[in-house]
Amino acid sequence: MDKKGIEADLKSLEKLADLLDSRFILPGTRFGIGVDGLLGLIPGIGDTLTAVISAYIIAKASKYQLPWHIKGRMVINSFFDWLFGLIPFFGDIFDIGFKANKKNVALLREHLERFYL
Repeated sequence: MDKKGIEADLKSLEKLADLLDSRFILPGTRFGIGVDGLLGLIPGIGDTLTAVISAYIIAKASKYQLPWHIKGRMVINSFFDWLFGLIPFFGDIFDIGFKANKKNVALLREHLERFYL
């Protein structure tokens, strides 16, 4: 695999994860909120929509033949983000703090740096 292509994929996924999880800083705090947290305010629909985008990140990462335990952890992160996000108010707070997409991209980066970069 070509290192430039891998790095480009990682940068693209990191930008997407940042947009989803922490692109905007809440005024008066240091906490970032992303599109995931904002769409999560729409009951059911918002969390499900962002779960589809999280699945895209996992699918993109799968092209690098991740071990089952890393893929499993990514799926669990996204599942918890979706499931707890369904809970009104508390789920939105969870979304702001958990940042599943950033965790998933960090897992991918760690794996790729160990074996490909």
